[in-house]
Amino acid sequence: MDNQVDKHAVKSFLLDLQDRICQALEQQETTVSFEQDQWQREEGGGGRSRVLRSGEIFEQAGVNFSHVYGAEMPASATAHRPELAGRRFEAMGVSLVIHPRNPYVPTSHANVRFFIAEKDGEAPVWWFGGGFDLTPFYPFEEDCQHWHDTAKQLCAPFGDNVYSEHKAWCDQYFFLPHRNETRGVGGLFFDDLNQWGFEKSFAYMQAVGNGYIDAYMPIVKQRYHLPYGEREREFQLYRRGRYVEFNLVYDRGTLFGLQSGGRTESILMSMPPLARWEYCYEPEPNSAEARLYQDFLQPREW
Repeated sequence: MDNQVDKHAVKSFLLDLQDRICQALEQQETTVSFEQDQWQREEGGGGRSRVLRSGEIFEQAGVNFSHVYGAEMPASATAHRPELAGRRFEAMGVSLVIHPRNPYVPTSHANVRFFIAEKDGEAPVWWFGGGFDLTPFYPFEEDCQHWHDTAKQLCAPFGDNVYSEHKAWCDQYFFLPHRNETRGVGGLFFDDLNQWGFEKSFAYMQAVGNGYIDAYMPIVKQRYHLPYGEREREFQLYRRGRYVEFNLVYDRGTLFGLQSGGRTESILMSMPPLARWEYCYEPEPNSAEARLYQDFLQPREW
């Protein structure tokens, strides 16, 4: 098994991925573009945060690259890997969240990342993680099918069971136990990937990162022009509240970023620019809003 780790190749891919995703999103806008902040982390490393705001199609889109390192792993990273305590670490990745303006265009999230923990005299411990997931408010079956078909196709070269395993992992991870519902219609999620060796694991991470635009942009182009009114907008903002709940209560990436001394503005870039909560909200029976709960917010096969 090939285990020759090439950190520089990973970083080069991630920087290029950030560029390409930002370009693909910017091409849909006519009046706004991404603003970039370069930031440095006091304990080591830094990043490149890019945010597009107040677009005609994207109310807010954030695409972050970070590469941080330090003398000791944060508690969130060693909680399920106690053998890593005391090792120096490097973590690099691209993470993005897109909040469209039109309620008929789903919110989407993607992340690809690489961790390596090293100690003198011992072999390095490394792994890849990542995935992408889709959060529609007014779902279209064909959009969800396209999203999952793209995921299936990119997984296929890596093994017959990769899609089904990483799809199930996504359904399990992006679940709000206190609401008893999934955050959306899922996609792919994987972590601690190193058993394939470095070359194949890295290739899969690249496939997931590259597959995001193929999965998402056709949905955006198909739906951004659909007319909507105040009712749809209010429901979109209400459902965005679920996004906030998940990211602040359960998301391991948010926890890792805060515990490792990352840049708070970049970590919380995933928050929607507007959201709302409503006490004891219940959708009207047989409405489009009810259909989201009935047909889409529990794991299903696509």
